[in-house]
Amino acid sequence: MKKVAFLFVLSLVILSCKSEAKKESKKEETKEVVRENFPDELGKVFQTHGGIDTWRKAQTLSFNIGEEVHTSALHSRKIVINSPEYSLGFNGKEVWLDQENSDSFKGNKDFYYNLYFYFYAMPFVLADEGIMYEKVDDLVFQETSYPGYKISYKANVGSSSDDTYIVYYNPKTFQMEWLAYTVTFKSKKPNDSYHIIKYNIWQNTSGLILPKEITWYKIDEKGMPTVPERPATEFTLPLISKAKLADAFFEKPVVQ
Repeated sequence: MKKVAFLFVLSLVILSCKSEAKKESKKEETKEVVRENFPDELGKVFQTHGGIDTWRKAQTLSFNIGEEVHTSALHSRKIVINSPEYSLGFNGKEVWLDQENSDSFKGNKDFYYNLYFYFYAMPFVLADEGIMYEKVDDLVFQETSYPGYKISYKANVGSSSDDTYIVYYNPKTFQMEWLAYTVTFKSKKPNDSYHIIKYNIWQNTSGLILPKEITWYKIDEKGMPTVPERPATEFTLPLISKAKLADAFFEKPVVQ
């Protein structure tokens, strides 16, 4: 589905939601305050990026990487990726793939479907349920030290509960600067082999400060970043909405 088609569907959903706006606002007034378990420093990082409350009120997230349109339901974490030659997604039960030719999509659908969602939805996905936090040593790059917190998951949380992340932030502005992460998709075992991403450019999308450009870096023997490993990845056409898409949007297309 092209981006314009997605925006059309989303506009219809927005119109259908208007009649419920007053009811929802009343519910928000009486809703109990959620007690957060993340460290105060990470709370400041979330606030710098627009606030965790703003994030949790959003329902739909969309962005482009090249010709791919990534669309996510933020509360259920259902996802669809559409491109001219293939589409794939997660409907809440299974990961599916629909392609014109058998070799149109060359990756692993089960690994890829939510890969860029996590990188793009930083730092807010680090406030998900079932997360444990641990203060770690600073990351040092070009004589600047960035404090960090390691994020790990309780058993059976998500599809890769052994994955770990480390978010590093600017100690003065509390803006996220770096992300270190491990991959356990194939091995299904914990490891200490980290990859590191520099969050180069941020942009304001409906009040949330989300990434516009990220770059993978090589690391030295101490695990510190050195030089870019590959060209930067750019996110375009960002969209955040309080409107909820129908479940059918995330199902595999039916062949007529």
